[in-house]
Amino acid sequence: MPKKRSGSGLSPTQQAAKFLGVSVLAGAVLAGIALPAVGALGLAAKGSVESFDELPVNMKTPPLSQRTTILDADGGQIATVYSRDRTVVPLKDISPYLQKAIVAIEDSRFYQHGAVDLKGVLRALDKNARSGEVSQGASTLTQQYVKNVFVEEAGDDPTKVAQATQQTIGRKIRELKYAIQVEEELGKKKILENYLNITFFGQQAYGVEAAAQRYFSKSAKDLTLEQSALLAGIVQSPSRYDPVNDETEATKRRNTVLQRMAAVGDISRAQAADAMKAPLGLKVSKPKNGCITAVKGAGFFCDYVREVFLTDPVFGKTKEKRAKIWNQGGLTIRTTMDPQSQNAAQASIKDHVYKSDEVATAATIVQPGTGKILAMGQSRPYGFKKNETQINLSVDQSMGGGMGYQPGSTFKPIVAAAALEDGMPANKVYSSPYRMAYPSPVSACDGKRWMNDPANPARLQNENSSEVGPYDMREATAKSVNTYYVQMISDIGICPVTTMAKKMGVVRADGNKMPQVPSIALGTQEMSPLTMADAYATFASRGMHCTPVAIESVSRRVGDKTTSLEVPKSTCSRAMSENTADTINALLKGVVEDGTGTKAGLGSRPSAGKTGTTDERYAAWFVGYTPNMAGAVWVGDPAHKRKMSGITIGGRSYGKVFGGEVPGPIWRDMMSGALEGKPVENFNAVHIPDSKPRDRGDGDEDGGGRGDGGNDDNDSFIGGLVGGNNNGGGGGEPFPTPSFSIPEGFFRGQSNGGGNGNGGRFG
Repeated sequence: MPKKRSGSGLSPTQQAAKFLGVSVLAGAVLAGIALPAVGALGLAAKGSVESFDELPVNMKTPPLSQRTTILDADGGQIATVYSRDRTVVPLKDISPYLQKAIVAIEDSRFYQHGAVDLKGVLRALDKNARSGEVSQGASTLTQQYVKNVFVEEAGDDPTKVAQATQQTIGRKIRELKYAIQVEEELGKKKILENYLNITFFGQQAYGVEAAAQRYFSKSAKDLTLEQSALLAGIVQSPSRYDPVNDETEATKRRNTVLQRMAAVGDISRAQAADAMKAPLGLKVSKPKNGCITAVKGAGFFCDYVREVFLTDPVFGKTKEKRAKIWNQGGLTIRTTMDPQSQNAAQASIKDHVYKSDEVATAATIVQPGTGKILAMGQSRPYGFKKNETQINLSVDQSMGGGMGYQPGSTFKPIVAAAALEDGMPANKVYSSPYRMAYPSPVSACDGKRWMNDPANPARLQNENSSEVGPYDMREATAKSVNTYYVQMISDIGICPVTTMAKKMGVVRADGNKMPQVPSIALGTQEMSPLTMADAYATFASRGMHCTPVAIESVSRRVGDKTTSLEVPKSTCSRAMSENTADTINALLKGVVEDGTGTKAGLGSRPSAGKTGTTDERYAAWFVGYTPNMAGAVWVGDPAHKRKMSGITIGGRSYGKVFGGEVPGPIWRDMMSGALEGKPVENFNAVHIPDSKPRDRGDGDEDGGGRGDGGNDDNDSFIGGLVGGNNNGGGGGEPFPTPSFSIPEGFFRGQSNGGGNGNGGRFG
């Protein structure tokens, strides 16, 4: 016969409880909640019954918060994160000793009474009345479980926690009614299982499994008699009986539990005596919570995964819903991180840049055609100490990164791709003088035009005075000739370049729009390493751009059930034709083979890439790829204060740092390790007709510029250029100091058709 519910008559248990609510609940039960016995008995019976009846029938039981495990692509553990360290286990996986110990010390008549132990209530009432104070409570194990449910539901909100634990008659009545419901619906064994999984055992451990691991570094099913007694004793006061901080008190409490187990017949007195002589035998495991504990230097990747979960609507429509799921935990997140690639990235970083250096490095690897992030590392570890940081230098500001860094000449291939898509031949020749003013006017989006200021024109120049055109696209790309690329963007217009950048996923790290100015050809807009690696992966996949993804799958365990959650998917779309991508690959192979990136070459394995160094050497880059991996390496001062001239990096001194010298070798070693054992793949061959330009000497770096109108000492160009030396580039210096100036306000004046700035205007 089914049990009756409220509203359709009362079951015998409920009738008894209602009677108890009138006759005993008002007084005797409250003996356990710090209320004077005599005063409690004066509670109006009618009010108690009405309060009891008005309570909702069903108690809402929130999912128990558990630890979340983050795995790499091979299933290896990266880190565990949690708001509460808990692993829910079934009763069969909990030591019988612990089951008996917790019942003996907390509620020895657990299997004999219902939701309320009337004998226990009367005993406690009598003892408290005789002592004149509340020295003994009367809550059953079931009532304690209900209270813990309320605490769990309150989460980390201090106000809600206080309400869930407040010593009031109303809370006790509510606790009792729900205890009756729990007793009817779950049964004793399930109540005990739930209680052991929800209870706090101190030292950040919730539930018996976490407690067993914390104090003894073993599973709950393997706990011995004396270990079980110790854990059972902690529950009453986790701070007072903390065995880590007070071994004496913990030992006394453990022995009390053992004596109680013997008294109720769970063990013999001889067993109790032997166990009481044993040492505590702690083997403490420190809490391992958060991305700071990540292995393989993957703390920042771990943090990126967390940011993805908290920001992507696929995990919940609102920020609050996503945060609730994350905090409840119980998730197993398999990520895209390839352990071989991650190890290779961190090993290369460690070899080339020290965490104590004045500058830092960040590196990211992306898989072409899928968008999977294979590796993400940096020289300054995840942490809060000196030479550590919580800022992920590889990603955009919105995902826990900084403001980004000017990519310099690594942006030029995007300009080339836009030009090729616009119909420009790959052997296009420009005059490419050593020094020139920005051509004007230059078409921009929405019918606007950028115009140089005739009174104070912005100028630029190449790395060395020997770099004088004409050049074709192949040679200009290999030598990174600034004037060639500025003539190119002036020819095709700015809008095709910004449109191509958008198709390739290239955005500013701070989230602002990319301005419509011709200087973007020289890498003046701040980007993140992940953005640049993902963009170059578009070239590697023959023109298909795939948005970056970090999560392969997510499973969520709630109670005994495990479900799979939907995860963000990479969105792939064609950014350019296969022929355009193949042509860019051919151009960038030349950079590695005989241009500015020779120190980044991978030997017999085909590779392509581009160097980049910004004005005054605040940042240096190498971004490159093979058909199966694309990677970006940035080196610089995140605060944009330390120029990389006269500097020591990784124990080696540099007069001047440039993209091919420091980032290039980091990229080479990282990619060599990541690709070890992987198939050697070739780029699709494409023929670029030779324009047969006149012979010249090779340039040394990715051509910078200076717009000083002939004043060789002015070096304040706004934007990412590698410039000539202080002698106008003709002093024979192998790696001259970049210096390029441009009139103040060069980037202003694009908000409306007639606006203008000091250096340029739209008309």
